[in-house]
Amino acid sequence: MKPTAVLFDIGNVFVQWDPKFLYQKLITDEDELAVFLDEIVTLEWHSEHDRGLPFAEGVDALSQKFPEYEDLIRAFDTRWCETIGGLIQGTADIMLELIERSISVYGLTNFSAEKWPEFCRDFDFTDHFDGVVVSGEEKLIKPDPRIFHTAVSRFNLDPERTVYVDDRLENVLAAEQLDMIGHQFFNPSGLRETLVQCGLLD
Repeated sequence: MKPTAVLFDIGNVFVQWDPKFLYQKLITDEDELAVFLDEIVTLEWHSEHDRGLPFAEGVDALSQKFPEYEDLIRAFDTRWCETIGGLIQGTADIMLELIERSISVYGLTNFSAEKWPEFCRDFDFTDHFDGVVVSGEEKLIKPDPRIFHTAVSRFNLDPERTVYVDDRLENVLAAEQLDMIGHQFFNPSGLRETLVQCGLLD
């Protein structure tokens, strides 16, 4: 059966996201920058904000651990919007094409509940979603199957007729465990090809 809905991740699917976008402005030495991102402001640390930890608490805890980097750590909160690169226009265009064809489009994102409203103000493509599950509001992050179940239940999705799009393979595999049609995102052209194969686009 042809899918009836597409469930999208957001970071690195609709917008480029990488803490390096911010910190390459603040740390000029490439080796120091690599160590800072690998060992201090790590994805594991930031994921706790996506799970619901307030930025102030996360920043304070990490600053106590690495006091020599306190100003740089605090920039992750105060200049967070600079971790976001440009809009991936091809994905936004695909979203609008799906909507024109009466295909439901939803979001499922690992995202801080604090930063989500600001992000929506900056990027109006978010207005077009039929609904979005934000990890920071649910206190769950992908690839935990419970957050996928939350999306299925909230949006009344039929997993077997839902395409799930994410740049991270572990999240795609988690969706496929629920019988969704998984697509690991690398670029809009690859996404378009999958949606054509599914009969959603020409």
